[in-house]
Amino acid sequence: MDISLKNKIRFGVYALMYILFVIWVGNYWLLLGLPVLVDIYITKKVPWDFYKRTKNGEKPHWLIEWLDAIVFALVAVGLINIYLFQNYKIPTSSLEKSLLVGDHLFVSKVAFGPRNPITPLSFPLAQNQILGAKSYIEKPQWKYKRLKGFGQVKNDDIVVFNFPAGDTVATKMTNPDYYELCRVFGRDNVINNTVFANGTHYDMGEIVWRPVDRRDNYVKRCVAIAGDRLEIIKGQVYVNGKPQEGIRGLQWQYDVFTKDGSTINSRIFDDLGLSQDDRQFMNGGYRLFLTEESAAAIEKLPNVIGVKKLLRFPNQPESNIFPRSKSGSWNRDNYGPLDIPKKGERVELTLENLPVYERVIQAYEKNDLVVNDSTIYINGEPASSYTFQMDYYFMMGDNRHNSQDSRYWGFVPEDHVVGKPILVWLSLDADKGFPANIRWNRFFKVVSKTQ
Repeated sequence: MDISLKNKIRFGVYALMYILFVIWVGNYWLLLGLPVLVDIYITKKVPWDFYKRTKNGEKPHWLIEWLDAIVFALVAVGLINIYLFQNYKIPTSSLEKSLLVGDHLFVSKVAFGPRNPITPLSFPLAQNQILGAKSYIEKPQWKYKRLKGFGQVKNDDIVVFNFPAGDTVATKMTNPDYYELCRVFGRDNVINNTVFANGTHYDMGEIVWRPVDRRDNYVKRCVAIAGDRLEIIKGQVYVNGKPQEGIRGLQWQYDVFTKDGSTINSRIFDDLGLSQDDRQFMNGGYRLFLTEESAAAIEKLPNVIGVKKLLRFPNQPESNIFPRSKSGSWNRDNYGPLDIPKKGERVELTLENLPVYERVIQAYEKNDLVVNDSTIYINGEPASSYTFQMDYYFMMGDNRHNSQDSRYWGFVPEDHVVGKPILVWLSLDADKGFPANIRWNRFFKVVSKTQ
């Protein structure tokens, strides 16, 4: 059997790449795939390209060649998305001014280590839906495993993750999340699609459950990592007693009052980079989400008579705060102290702190949790303490008064972490038409921790 040098070189390169991939993944059963490479390039006993062969050795039909190229591309891009990087589009203004609505990002999977697929049978490049239908098959479900990466999540990193409260979803109303809808309207009303507000019926759609890696992707800043103690005092974030510093572009909610309720030229808002989502005209002026620098610039306008930052007072209730047991004393600007769960760390459980950890114990770490006659039972046994099985993170938006984040739905488990944004490759302003919507100055902008 005459084996060409070209085939020998190809086999050597692909075999080495495959072996390194198997070592990285850590599943040595995949080495059983090596004989396939041997046969493709060396022994050639199996006609792997049978679908492209013709009786007379003619060139295969163009449709066959196109299908072959499409399948190869889908497999290649699918593997790249799983193990190297994927594209992500910023949908909301919660990270303004760090990341803008319409930014398209390259998200590195190797920054924190790529996560092996938990739901392996899915359509390539689709998160959870394609053409209005579910894009994955729920079974089998593989155990969570993260491969070796270049680092770990650190304080103030911007992180893409699967939305923890997105395990159960009302398909036609994803914001607010299902659990908040149930609290507001009642679980039975949401499930039975009998939700009414102000005389209007709201169609919730189908109620579906989604696996961890098929939940919607969110992007926020990790303000506290596992083992940290977080506290927010008058809007200032403190981690382990030290103030969070060095992050430019934090935004807050302001009331801006104008002479006789006059309007402000929209070009001024455009020059300040203020999106339509972050401005609202009201009687006597505006309610705006501004950086401190933008607020100072607005205050200097000739028709502006007052600018007020809308910080909440301590003990000013906010009913949808996490955990709900603290809704009478904690709010978006005065929060905590809260200890972030760390793998291997044991916490004493009481009826007072159980609301902080019950979703961790029950939903994320898959334990049966009940309270009976003031006694906490975990997996049928009385429990006065619990040892965490994963690390957890606390995520917040830089648009501090216009962000649904961990202050409202709690911790992000490590198995929900997707990756780290590294580059803006395209940026389109949704408030403008083509070609004015192209933000040329953001092309190939590196995403940094302090931007």
